[in-house]
Amino acid sequence: MNATALGFSVSAADYARDGAALRAVREAVFVREQGVPLELELDAQDPDCLHVLARDADGKPIGTGRLTPAHTLGRMAVLPEWRGRGVGAAMLAALTELARGQRWNAIELHAQVDAIGFYVRNGYLPVGPRYMEAGIEHQSMRRALGGPNAVEDREAAIAATIAIVDSTRRGLRAYSRALDPGLFDAPPVLDALRRLAVRRDGIELRFLLQDAETPQREQAPLIALAQRLPSVLLFRAVDDPVDLNYPSAFVANDGSGYYFRGLGHRFDGETALDAGGRARQLREEFDRTWERSRPCSEYRALGL
Repeated sequence: MNATALGFSVSAADYARDGAALRAVREAVFVREQGVPLELELDAQDPDCLHVLARDADGKPIGTGRLTPAHTLGRMAVLPEWRGRGVGAAMLAALTELARGQRWNAIELHAQVDAIGFYVRNGYLPVGPRYMEAGIEHQSMRRALGGPNAVEDREAAIAATIAIVDSTRRGLRAYSRALDPGLFDAPPVLDALRRLAVRRDGIELRFLLQDAETPQREQAPLIALAQRLPSVLLFRAVDDPVDLNYPSAFVANDGSGYYFRGLGHRFDGETALDAGGRARQLREEFDRTWERSRPCSEYRALGL
């Protein structure tokens, strides 16, 4: 993304020089807009943190964020009139590069619940339960740097899948045992798949199943969506004994994103949005199996 072309710029900030600009944005968002007490917003860590500052074309501060010595990202704030225009994503990318430059292994953050989707789309996974901080509900999140993120539970699996779907350009491939109850029937995942499926012409979502009967019998909601969009959502069932014994499951898009589970009946595995080689390897493996599998014509017949 070319931030300058969008009317703003993002750069590293020096707290001694830019502290007033950083505080102006944070106080506008956290203190006046969200009601966070000023004494909670201000802390003694600021001089020791790495900061970024977004400015509009006239040089006015419009957004900020920081990295603490504890390898946490925080104080992400964008003025209301600039939200939804790519400022947050540009600042997050800049902070990520600062962390890479420090050779960090991971970044952690405490996301306000309303911002979870934003961080998920940028490769962060939820960790642990939600909690209250400064009177606002939060979720701890983590992104590994220089390697895949570990997926440890269903919530992280849902987040990983949504991130892969949302970063798909035109093609998605999913290898599943039986449409993975708890994952592909989760409303947030279904919503992401629906958004992708209707986004524009040329989208194709392919699902390979080891067991096509169970989703049909249990009326999996993804099948109902496929009936409305039969040229977009395609299903095939493996019937080669080697394929039926394949133990793993995965989702890979046509970019650099994948989520792989060594044991297909479990949620734990690994995911990354910037691993082009691994994503390509999984797509090639998928395509070889797809070619020797049978179309699930029984799915299209349902309800017609």
